[in-house]
Amino acid sequence: MDINNTINHTIKELFERKSVRVYTDEPVAGEAKELIIQAAMEAPTAGNQQLYTILDITDQKLKETLAETCDHQPFIARASMVLIFCADCRKWYDAYEAGGCSPRKPGPGDLMLAVTDAAIAAQNAVTAAWSLGIGSCYIGDIMEQCETHRKLLQLPSYVFPAAMVVFGYPVQQQKERIKPERCEQKYVVHENTYRQADGDQLKEMLSKNYKDGDFDKWIQAFCQRKYNSSFSREMSRSVGEYLKEYMN
Repeated sequence: MDINNTINHTIKELFERKSVRVYTDEPVAGEAKELIIQAAMEAPTAGNQQLYTILDITDQKLKETLAETCDHQPFIARASMVLIFCADCRKWYDAYEAGGCSPRKPGPGDLMLAVTDAAIAAQNAVTAAWSLGIGSCYIGDIMEQCETHRKLLQLPSYVFPAAMVVFGYPVQQQKERIKPERCEQKYVVHENTYRQADGDQLKEMLSKNYKDGDFDKWIQAFCQRKYNSSFSREMSRSVGEYLKEYMN
């Protein structure tokens, strides 16, 4: 598809956006920062509740700590702007109590709805930033060491750090870096009902990733590096512990 001739500017931006991890020294500030945050707040939200709180991390020492606790990634500390999108079931619960209601305790469904709200807001911020020439990168590791991050960020009960995004103006090398190819649509979009893929279909779906032709070698290395990694196990453990807060 020739996206330059067939789609509008907004869709083109969505097609071209990629993660950026190396930034210039130019700060993300003033009107640009305000527009990114406001764009996040204009995102779709369940019942217009905005079930999230955005933490604007401006303290450099705190950024440096997050760079270490989020799987030792120094570029986090060098990012001009760091936003943490918290799934927030606390403020509405407090509002209900303040208004004389008798609210039930937030449950797993409330948390999932809030996580969705937070993620949608984060993606609005990412898209707005890209349109302004500002790169970004999601940091899923904010969910790792959940207990540490909740204490570090002074998060009360029913507030969960769902996503962290770091922002900065990309260096030339990052501008020129090729965006990784996505899977073909036929593997991602199923009509009406789910269609479980067999081994051959999965190998074909992922063929862009193992161009040397050795699927087993590639998938085993990927599994070890990502799915079976210590940080992935810790994320599952810490989030699992946190979920107990919603099960009582």
